[in-house]
Amino acid sequence: MNSDVPPKNVGSDDWDRHWTTYGVALEENPANDYRNHLVLTHIGTPQSGDVIVDFGAGQGEMALLLQHRFADASVLGLEESPEGVARAQAAAAASGSNAQFQVCDLLTAPASPPTTNARFGVCSEVLEHVDDPVTLLRNAALHLAPGALIVVTVPGGPRSAFDRHIGHRDHFTTKRLRSILVDAGFSPEGVWAAGFPFFNLYKLAIIAQGQRFVEGLEASPDAPSRLQTIGSKIFKLAFKANLTKTPLGWQMLAVARKSGGN
Repeated sequence: MNSDVPPKNVGSDDWDRHWTTYGVALEENPANDYRNHLVLTHIGTPQSGDVIVDFGAGQGEMALLLQHRFADASVLGLEESPEGVARAQAAAAASGSNAQFQVCDLLTAPASPPTTNARFGVCSEVLEHVDDPVTLLRNAALHLAPGALIVVTVPGGPRSAFDRHIGHRDHFTTKRLRSILVDAGFSPEGVWAAGFPFFNLYKLAIIAQGQRFVEGLEASPDAPSRLQTIGSKIFKLAFKANLTKTPLGWQMLAVARKSGGN
C-alpha cells in the first residue's frame, strides 16, 4: 500500500464548504498571485467580442482578472460549487465587472451542445481535484471553438497535508500533463515547469507545517496569523525572481489548442 495516498478526507470535495472556510485565506495566498501572473502572461491577446471561459472558476478571482485585463472580451466562469458561483457573482457586482458565472459540473457531459464557442480558455488548479482529468478537459473542450487556446496550470512536487485535506488526488509532471491534454483532444504548444526556487520553498514551508497548517486555517480562516501575513508578503516579492521554465519548478503550466483548428 502506498503510504503517500491516505484515505480520502471526508468532505474534501465539499466545495461549498471549501469556499466558505478557505475563501478569504486563499485570496492572500502568494502562490495564487504567481499562477495568475503565469496565466495572464500566456493567454495571448483576446480581442473585442472574444469569449474567454474559466473552467473551475472557484470564487471568481481568475475570471475577474481576465475581464479586467481584456475589458472588450466576454468572460464566463464555470464552477461546480453554488457557493463559489455566489461569491464570484458578489465580487463581480462589487467591482462593477461584466464577468459572468454559472454552475456547471464539468465531469458530466452536457445534455445539449454548449453554444459558448469560446476562442480562449483557462483551467487553473482544477485537474488535481478530480479522478478523471481527461473527461473534465474533454467536456471543457465542448465550450471551445476549434483551434481555441487553453492555458492549464496544475501543481507538481510533493503534496502537503493541506493538499490532501482539500482533495488533491495527485500532483503532476510535465510528461503526464502533456499526455492528459493529448488524450482530451488538445494539441500542446508548450508544457513546462515553473517556480524554482521560491515557489518550491513556499510549498516546502507549508509541507513542513504538516497538519498544523490545516488546523490553523480551520481554527481561524478569516484571520491569518501575523507570521503568515508577513510570510505571504515576503514570498510575493521573492516570486518575482522565480525561473519560469525549469525542470526543477513545482508549478506545472501548459498552453494548448483544441484540435480541429486551421
